[in-house]
Amino acid sequence: MSVSEYTKVFSGNIFLVTRIKAELEAIGIVPVIKDEGESQRLAGYASMNQGYQDVYVNNEELEKTMEIINRINDEISS
Repeated sequence: MSVSEYTKVFSGNIFLVTRIKAELEAIGIVPVIKDEGESQRLAGYASMNQGYQDVYVNNEELEKTMEIINRINDEISS
């Protein structure tokens, strides 16, 4: 079994993912965005999770990333 260098840090709608991506890129972190729904659509299959994406970051950037995600979650919930 191989160990990944990336960790999934968020899963949600495209609007929140876009905000998280922008804030991460502003501090020099380049996230990987995975969109299973779009991949399924392009392959010709129907998708139940259209508009939801996953955000992955390098394990070395995990601590800074979680600070940003927690701050965004706190802003949304208040």
